[in-house]
Amino acid sequence: MYIIAGLGNPGREYVNTRHNVGFDVLDRFAAKENIPILEKRHKAVIGKGTVAGVKCILAKPWTYMNLSGECIRELVNFYKVDEKTELIVISDDVSLEPGHIRIRKKGSAGGHNGLKNIIANLGHDTFIRVKMGVGEKPAGWDLADHVLGRFSQKDREAVDQAAERAADAVRMIIAEGPDAAMNRYNGAPKEEKSYDSQV
Repeated sequence: MYIIAGLGNPGREYVNTRHNVGFDVLDRFAAKENIPILEKRHKAVIGKGTVAGVKCILAKPWTYMNLSGECIRELVNFYKVDEKTELIVISDDVSLEPGHIRIRKKGSAGGHNGLKNIIANLGHDTFIRVKMGVGEKPAGWDLADHVLGRFSQKDREAVDQAAERAADAVRMIIAEGPDAAMNRYNGAPKEEKSYDSQV
């Protein structure tokens, strides 16, 4: 069984913000796999289904970003999954350009308060994460203002396309393992890679 958690903040005022791309990817993944996310349990809104023959729990923590770990800890304990291999966390990443995704099997929080709280609650940093690029904050900006802001139209289009790829990457993690997904999806979008190879 897998727990797939998309990070974000509940509430209409946070819809389409940079910090909520984890919710956006999970919604796309749920739509592709026909798994409604409607049930309120474990400090989250969850959905249950089967992906590539494997039972999955899809979860949007409803604790607000900075306390995401409380929800994740409760989910891991209740469903008794191995969080090191059966937990997938989808989050925003300011160190990646919009449109880029990166899959990792472990690592630091990198300044992300949601990941920091998950690491604190789990007691380790070994869990699969799918990071969505949202771009660095402009010079002089407060980080909170940046991640709680919205994308330009150009960046929004790039992020929407990346969200589709990220949803496919989550399915590949479940079906073929994280290494296969890392090899296929890490880095720039495919069209940028092919352009770079011609320069």
